[in-house]
Amino acid sequence: MPPEPPRRTAGLAERAVIQVESGASTPAQDCLAEEVPVAIHYNGEPHAVMMATPGELEDFAYGFSLSEHGMGVDEIAQVLREDLLEGIRLDIRTHGALPAALQNELQRSLPGRSGCGICGHRLLEDIIQQPPPVGVGLRIDAQALARALDELQGRQPLNAASGALHAAAWALPNGQLLAVREDVGRHNALDKLIGALTRAQVDRREGFAVVTSRASYEMVSKAAIAGMPMLLAISAPTALAVDLANSCGLTLAGFVRPGRHVIYSHAWRLQAA
Repeated sequence: MPPEPPRRTAGLAERAVIQVESGASTPAQDCLAEEVPVAIHYNGEPHAVMMATPGELEDFAYGFSLSEHGMGVDEIAQVLREDLLEGIRLDIRTHGALPAALQNELQRSLPGRSGCGICGHRLLEDIIQQPPPVGVGLRIDAQALARALDELQGRQPLNAASGALHAAAWALPNGQLLAVREDVGRHNALDKLIGALTRAQVDRREGFAVVTSRASYEMVSKAAIAGMPMLLAISAPTALAVDLANSCGLTLAGFVRPGRHVIYSHAWRLQAA
């Protein structure tokens, strides 16, 4: 019998390459992150196109609907996926009428790059929106943060294989990771995590988020809208992200490493501070 073809992992693809080391060239196969256009429709109407990793897209649909349009899980009836030659179409069907702001946006299509949150918007008011205040949430200590960082190292299989994906993780108060989502886009990874937590009815007041990227204002906005009281980033935040975190009550930390981190807003939730 002929050998079975290798199993394909969603989000990864192999390509032929030439490896050069110490002056010697060797043919090889390299594992790369997939990046495909994902078209988001609502009730059959096109809304946005994002470049995303083609895995856990139902979580992405729920998370995007909440973080961008404030739609709860009970408002979504189903997510229909259609794989096309050009990419993937997600049609998000709702139980009732769409929010008025979203209904107005359906008159135009929003192109995006790797989860870009602002491409296609026409007005400044569409871009910077004040999220509602987050809840009081909880306090964590340095030991919980260290545990979350340590566990996250082994919970990114796609990035381990390709070296090209971001991750967003949700940790319990003791630092144990409850969920991790990966994507080529940092916004997409966070939306996938938000969607997974929303569908599982996880209380976002009782935990904290860790992302392997910088913390831009969109990341802070998405976290706050999802009710997350803490966002801890491996890289730096932007000034606007810090201002937004201060105004909505979210604890924002950057440069998070074992044994060190920088707190930019509402430090009282990190007990070591």
